[in-house]
Amino acid sequence: MKTLARALKWTALALVLGLVGLQLWYLGWVLAYRWVDPGDTAFMRRELATLRESNPKAQLKHQWVPYERISSHLKRAVIAAEDARFNDHEGVDWDALGKAYETNLKRGKPAKGGSTITQQLAKNLFLSPDKSYLRKVQELVITYMIEALWDKRRILEVYLNSVEWGHGVFGAEAAARYYYGVPASALTREQAARLAAMLPRPKFYDRNRGSAFLAQRTQAVLRYIDHPEIP
Repeated sequence: MKTLARALKWTALALVLGLVGLQLWYLGWVLAYRWVDPGDTAFMRRELATLRESNPKAQLKHQWVPYERISSHLKRAVIAAEDARFNDHEGVDWDALGKAYETNLKRGKPAKGGSTITQQLAKNLFLSPDKSYLRKVQELVITYMIEALWDKRRILEVYLNSVEWGHGVFGAEAAARYYYGVPASALTREQAARLAAMLPRPKFYDRNRGSAFLAQRTQAVLRYIDHPEIP
């Protein structure tokens, strides 16, 4: 019994130390990304590996551009569509998260996340698209790290440069050129609204660009596109 208790004690200690070490690893990268633009993200690496299973020479469509070279229409559209309280919360919209939790309880599985832009960024940079409560806890920890160390302008800049916008398409510049043949700085209100409307299911809407629901969602974004202030 003493041997078993000792083994459990050291196992628990190892788990705690491992978790502390992992959080310090996240913290180091979050701090670095305050000034250094991420070359890629966990989502990008995962997508590239998937693409190369069928085409070993596959490459992602992605080009980093500074905040000033992203259309203000797109900044407003994304906030309106994804996180209307982006400028006011500290990383987590607990009201939205509570509603998502209630929905998940009814469904019996963690399907809806209620994530803010900062939470989505934390997931995209470091985690996976898998849906679980453990991953959600990791996401929340990283989210508060990001909000503590970055300002809203930097959060939005990194998000717009790293979010997925289709099959192998990441970031505003690649999305603007892929769908409209223009740089991100030249996106119109309508183009920006449509790109923002795609974000919940970018690969699906990449394949189904004539979706009636996408058209309806685009019009909804257009109704609110001028409301948000941008950092």
